Amino acid sequence: MSKIIAIANQKGGVGKTTTAINLAASLAHLGQATLLIDMDPQSNATSGLGIDKNNLEKNIYNVLIDEIKLEDILKDTVMDWLDIAPATTDLSGAEVELVNMLDREIKLKNALEKFQKVYKYVIVDCPPSLGLLTINSLVASNAVIIPVQCEFFALEGLGQLSKTIFSLMQTYNLCLEGVLFTMVDSRTNLSQQVVDEVRNFFKEKVYETKIPRTVKLAEAPSFGKPALLYDPLGKGTQGYVNFAKEFLEKQNAIPNKELGK
Repeated sequence: MSKIIAIANQKGGVGKTTTAINLAASLAHLGQATLLIDMDPQSNATSGLGIDKNNLEKNIYNVLIDEIKLEDILKDTVMDWLDIAPATTDLSGAEVELVNMLDREIKLKNALEKFQKVYKYVIVDCPPSLGLLTINSLVASNAVIIPVQCEFFALEGLGQLSKTIFSLMQTYNLCLEGVLFTMVDSRTNLSQQVVDEVRNFFKEKVYETKIPRTVKLAEAPSFGKPALLYDPLGKGTQGYVNFAKEFLEKQNAIPNKELGK
């Protein structure tokens, strides 16, 4: 059965889409059949994997609103073992249109039902909000990964974030897969302060891997490539590969032997 993971944080600018793209790409690199679903109207995950949004006849919006089949919108990507359900800015209208629809919270869950054995992992990139697109993503998922940026504002909103996430976990039967530190600058005391505070909140749910702040990670989406293809030896790239390996170890899923552990 597929494991469906929502990458969610109501705060923007925390590396959510970067994490979704590069976790999905790293899992594919490690031989895991993976689907990335772009549920953010900004559709940065779509363009970040080299998909031309202007030439898409149908996208995830049509799955949610017009109830077309998910398989009718899936696209190959620049990575083997990785497909994407793309988005365009049309998705911004879905928040309003879903309000008056029956079963509005389970549109994505229903669309994914027949894919439970097709992909090992499904990664869902959520918008930076708690609207119906995020609710659809969380209801469809088994678990949530929370990217947390190592800066002052992450600490400022930590109480609200933890309250929101645990409330959603109870309401939608989610589990917290883990918390990932992003944009870490190990040279600053602030980064270590954020790490300590977050660990106090989430205890053993915090991943050991930390993603460093690098220019190459920020540049890669503009070239339509995950970091693995844009900067294969970079610190940010290796951070996400190590994160994928840690993630797989916690699933008791061992990467392909030839790729190493």
